[in-house]
Amino acid sequence: MLSQISQPALAVVRAAEEGGEAAVSPWFIGGIVLAFLLLLLLGLVWFGGGRDHS
Repeated sequence: MLSQISQPALAVVRAAEEGGEAAVSPWFIGGIVLAFLLLLLLGLVWFGGGRDHS
């Protein structure tokens, strides 16, 4: 059965099995993205705070 699997497919399976720890924590990246989005939200509220609604 193994002889029927193509080389690229075998390489993909081997790469998927290697796993291991990520170089940067996903929690760290998520925290940075959350802080950036909150800063954008605060900037939007600050920019539109003194304007009249139409």
